[in-house]
Amino acid sequence: MLDQKDLDNKAEELQRGLQDKLGVQGRDVSHALARAGRRLPARVQRQGKVFAQAVFMSRNPKVARQLDGATTQAAYAEVMTHIEGIDVVERRKDRLLHLAASVAFNLLFVTVAFITFLWWRGYI
Repeated sequence: MLDQKDLDNKAEELQRGLQDKLGVQGRDVSHALARAGRRLPARVQRQGKVFAQAVFMSRNPKVARQLDGATTQAAYAEVMTHIEGIDVVERRKDRLLHLAASVAFNLLFVTVAFITFLWWRGYI
């Protein structure tokens, strides 16, 4: 059986992981997971929603008795495993390479379009 303090500690740890690895801030876990959006796979998003719902339900003592501790623990473990596997340096490098490739493609496209225009007008 998970208690309120344990779930709150895990929620803070999950929120801290989202902040460190994805740069996502939120007022609570569900908000932070929602802001992470498509940066998380669908299966991890579903497990995050299960965990966020459990954290929300645990605030009410009567409803907290209905929580399944094994499901909540498994959801937390899956989300944390995914977040811990994210390499921040690699993501940053991939983002910069993607930006450089986009700029290079756009520059190449504009150059070809300009040369085609000059050829069409008879200047080349």
